[in-house]
Amino acid sequence: MSAFTLEDLFTIMRECAGEEESVDLADTAALQEFAELGYDSLALMEALSRVERAYDVELPEETLGEALTPAAFVDAVNAALAARTPAVEAAG
Repeated sequence: MSAFTLEDLFTIMRECAGEEESVDLADTAALQEFAELGYDSLALMEALSRVERAYDVELPEETLGEALTPAAFVDAVNAALAARTPAVEAAG
């Protein structure tokens, strides 16, 4: 499976919480905190759950508290994907 991208995250965020017209989910938003972008903890929990299901990956609960920006969230997902890949390939 390919890497998880900012566009993947933004698509999921739009589905979870919608998108206000004032929110610009461009690459420049990657370093802004989710709260600054208008997303609350409930939207982030839903996004985390969707990512886990869609990418068949398990993220630690700390991800929500530590990944305060979209870029950090994407990094956490990609780290989890990278950590599970050898085990998945060995089993296949």
